[in-house]
Amino acid sequence: MTIFVTGIGTDVGKTVAAAIITEALKADYWKPIQAGDLNNSDTHKVKRLVSNAQSQFFDNAHALQTPMSPHAAAEIDQVQIQLNQINRPNTTNHLVIEGAGGILVPVNNTENVIDLAKEKDHIVVVSRHYLGSINHTLLTLEYLKFKGFKHIHLLFNGDENPSTESIILERFPLNVIGRINNEAEITPEVIQSYARTFSKNLQQLNSTS
Repeated sequence: MTIFVTGIGTDVGKTVAAAIITEALKADYWKPIQAGDLNNSDTHKVKRLVSNAQSQFFDNAHALQTPMSPHAAAEIDQVQIQLNQINRPNTTNHLVIEGAGGILVPVNNTENVIDLAKEKDHIVVVSRHYLGSINHTLLTLEYLKFKGFKHIHLLFNGDENPSTESIILERFPLNVIGRINNEAEITPEVIQSYARTFSKNLQQLNSTS
């Protein structure tokens, strides 16, 4: 099973969510495109947060120097990203793939981050509560539906907001993996706790592949 972790925008908690899912499933982890912060990349962060000894962490297909949209960072680095030249890691384990930014972040003039995902993948959308997040969440879900993805799930990040969550789920009655509360610090122990909480919901995804 492959789980593609995306979000309704930048800095909504994709990396923490990816670490929890990786830990819960003892899955492998891969961030195809990293832009900026190469000495403390998302792969480094997930690796520090995951405690099990089974998960493997694969190298980025593109590690770009500048913290910008991949298409712009690639231009600065004088490389061109072509998604048909990016091959998924060869593994028999579950694989967690973390996207960059939101689904329509461009990687070149014609392709976007979501084009890294395949129709059979389970798409986990991380929605963080802020003014405007309902719109961003519904737009993301609407586009995923339009693109034909069949396995779409939500993961809420932030303390419970019933009015926000209820309207989103009324429009899109999707499976909710769980909620990540506002934590004072994200540690391996916190990741383990959420992994145990989300484990049952995540294990059930395999039966719907």
